[in-house]
Amino acid sequence: MTSAKVTPEMVKELRERTGVGMGKCKEALDQAHGDMEKAIDLLRKSGMASAVKKEGRETKEGLVVSAETKDTLALVEINVETDFVVQNDRFKQFANDIAKEVAETKPASLEAFLEQKFSKDPSLTIDQHRAIVVQSLGEHVKIRRLQLFPKSSSHSLAIYSHMGGKIVTLVEMDGGAGQEALARDIAMHIAAESPDFLRPEEVPADVKAREEEIARGQVAGKPAAIMDKIVEGKLKAFYDQVCLLRQKFVKDNAITIEELVAKEGHRLGKPLAIRRFVRWQIGA
Repeated sequence: MTSAKVTPEMVKELRERTGVGMGKCKEALDQAHGDMEKAIDLLRKSGMASAVKKEGRETKEGLVVSAETKDTLALVEINVETDFVVQNDRFKQFANDIAKEVAETKPASLEAFLEQKFSKDPSLTIDQHRAIVVQSLGEHVKIRRLQLFPKSSSHSLAIYSHMGGKIVTLVEMDGGAGQEALARDIAMHIAAESPDFLRPEEVPADVKAREEEIARGQVAGKPAAIMDKIVEGKLKAFYDQVCLLRQKFVKDNAITIEELVAKEGHRLGKPLAIRRFVRWQIGA
């Protein structure tokens, strides 16, 4: 029998077509000597049949869920096909179980997580448990991404959930624990204003260059000195729009987020700073 060399691209394709973990996909392709369709059949025969048949459907709905232990906070995005299933108690239970599992086991990656044993039924991997849920719900269910945030006495963590878990934001603040209320206010702001970066220094060089090129194109023909001043103003306006610290606070547009944090730090008599933030939106 002629065997096709199993490449990482083939494993990725099988993963995308089936939703099965990378390790199992590699095993199936090796067993099928690189034949994609035979590998799919092998995965179906191993109990993933209904899951595989439904994996090609687009998942545009879902939930971002969180869970925490005494030392870790976890975020997980889980996608399904329809909002009808999002409201299903079976799906909500699955999503909460998965978030709790991530927080408690602290997996190194999504792929590693899918291959590990499910604590409620160690005879199944997380991915096999997911496949059973697919069969139960009649829709493709995809664990899209996960992220862990260690807790510490030196910082505060706060989460804000918007539109029933369609958008979830998280803010991590330096300056000691106890600033969760401020961090949550900023997380709510992030949900509304959707910043891309924390500060101008974090804007990638190619993004800055593109904005500068666009700005120069808009003022072409003006004297160089005037052009430079206008371009500088346009870049400042761009940073004010996309950088969290430069945005006007949604609850008080007389101050920026940077000024809000500084004001609260001054009131408390200690320095506060936003270390990082995340904004997850279903499908984005």
